[in-house]
Amino acid sequence: MRIAITGATGNVGTALLRRLAAEDVEVVGICRRLPDPVGVYAGVRWESLDVAGPAALERLTEVFAGVDAVIHTAWLIQPARDPREMTRVNVTGSRQVVHAALRAGVPHLVHVSSVGAYTTHPSDDEPVQESWPATGIPSSQYSREKAFVETQLDDVEREHPELVVTRIRPALVFQRDAGSEIARYFAGGFAPTRTIRRIPLPTLPLPTGLRFQVVHADDLADAITRAVQRVPGGAFNVADDPVLTADDLARAFKAPRHVALNRRLVRAAVDVSYRAHVHPVQPGWLDLGLGVPVMDTTRAREVLDWRPVHAARDVLTELLDGMRDHAGAATGPLRPRSAVSSRTGT
Repeated sequence: MRIAITGATGNVGTALLRRLAAEDVEVVGICRRLPDPVGVYAGVRWESLDVAGPAALERLTEVFAGVDAVIHTAWLIQPARDPREMTRVNVTGSRQVVHAALRAGVPHLVHVSSVGAYTTHPSDDEPVQESWPATGIPSSQYSREKAFVETQLDDVEREHPELVVTRIRPALVFQRDAGSEIARYFAGGFAPTRTIRRIPLPTLPLPTGLRFQVVHADDLADAITRAVQRVPGGAFNVADDPVLTADDLARAFKAPRHVALNRRLVRAAVDVSYRAHVHPVQPGWLDLGLGVPVMDTTRAREVLDWRPVHAARDVLTELLDGMRDHAGAATGPLRPRSAVSSRTGT
């Protein structure tokens, strides 16, 4: 079997490379910046390519020739202050990946979407299945674009039945090696992450009603690999157990308790501080985090025979420890924070 992975050097992509190393497959890794050194992922054939670039459609078509499956993970979360660039990569790039797969006659496309594609559910605690509307949270660019790409895939499925489309909708994807990346994306380059879980907090202020799901990158990679092997089509929710709450987050930060804050006040504070360039998080991310539903993962367990290995609370702790230790990997997206600092002098 031959598989092509877009975004192969990212959080999801690197976990896939680890998972597929145990399989009898040939992997083509597609990314903008090659790993350093390239040999860190033995056996991968690398292609340096911007999936949204002007010549990408032709090149992707060539790379996809003879491929049994394309796994599309390439997606920008930052720079939030450059929304056009995010749309260029996320929407235009996804469109070109799909068109190239069709041109090359690829039989199976696995698109890594997100819980962020779902619209809000009226009940915070009732899990939704994959039939719940994937129309997004309007105030979040990330959510809008995830939902828009899924709408495009609806059209592709109707017009091109020869291409099987499988959609994976994961919860928040964490692993230790993503610690530096996630800190950059959501805390900023100067946040004192070295103190995380080293200096206990007396209390942790959090928006009221917080609950969220996570999935370890390796558990997600296993679900994707099973989807590639079984070619099921359709959508799959993927999350580790259990659903996490504000209490779990407080414990992970070693805070004895948390204080519930009014959501509107928290959003106003996030908005003002974002505009003041205190941090890189658009307020739409808060709307997304508080608005997306809890996912039911029954279909992944029954159709893919998938079982998560990691407990959600352990995954959260692993990420926070990775952020504290400036953990990363030898790729552009996952570069350790210390490596960035040594180059930039910060």
